[in-house]
Amino acid sequence: MSVQQLFAPIAADMQAVDAVIRQRLHSDVVLIRQVAEYIIHSGGKRLRPALVLYTAGAMGYHGTQHHELAAVVEFIHTATLLHDDVVDESELRRGNKTANALFGNAASVLVGDFLYSRAFQMMVGVDNMRVMQVLSDATNVIAEGEVLQLLNCHNADVAIDDYLRVIRYKTAKLFEAAARLGGILAGADDETEARLAAFGMHLGTAFQIIDDVLDYSADESETGKHLGDDLAEGKPTLPLIHVMQHGTPEQSALVRNAIEQGGRDDFAPVLAAIQATGALDVARAHAAEESQRAIAAISDLPPSLFKESLLQLSDFAVARKH
Repeated sequence: MSVQQLFAPIAADMQAVDAVIRQRLHSDVVLIRQVAEYIIHSGGKRLRPALVLYTAGAMGYHGTQHHELAAVVEFIHTATLLHDDVVDESELRRGNKTANALFGNAASVLVGDFLYSRAFQMMVGVDNMRVMQVLSDATNVIAEGEVLQLLNCHNADVAIDDYLRVIRYKTAKLFEAAARLGGILAGADDETEARLAAFGMHLGTAFQIIDDVLDYSADESETGKHLGDDLAEGKPTLPLIHVMQHGTPEQSALVRNAIEQGGRDDFAPVLAAIQATGALDVARAHAAEESQRAIAAISDLPPSLFKESLLQLSDFAVARKH
């Protein structure tokens, strides 16, 4: 299933979110508009804002604040991408040059700051203390995740639990917040809100694990990024951890050295070791488990087109090729 098919039930809502994004991106500072519009409109899947819309719909929300909060979530996500690409010194994202490659690191960092602060202006405008609490907590945890990932780079002794902790903080936390927001707007009780949050957290974890799998298996023309970027940056992701734990001593030593040194010189032999140990299948199985936990978390929600779409989103997160 394509993203377009997945989003068909919320097509009108997504158009409304796009309108909010365009309106809220406005700044009298030309460079801010240029950088923000470039990154916002460079082909992202918009899964996080879609989560706000779907969970609000599944909970029977009627109103327009979910459009505003979906845009807030996209702004927070976009700000993290801008900062991420500077930290990782990335040159490609979704087949396009990164903002830092085009506009420079300073502009990317500062426009990321603008998007964060604009997101906070917007969430204050919604005038719901619970919304502000959830989004401010999420933004803080994401920042912690970024620093944790930085500490893990070039560290070949990272355990699976450490790897998953970075994912929960850096990626899954915003998925969790997005799913929770739909429930908050609809006035869901605490237990239902917690179930929606669990759905988002497990979905986000599955999504990121597959991202890490695709770094060693995807078609570059589809992902729009170079294979082996994670290895070049010395990131110890699940496929590499599996090789170090279950490969031969030679395979383990090869991967350990590649993580500690960084770069792409060892990409071909590392990829061979990943394939020989079945590391990608193991990682995919782990992502599938997370997807099943997400599905279980919302099993008690009443039937609806929106709930069905959330279940399809869980499958998409694991089955996607880019």
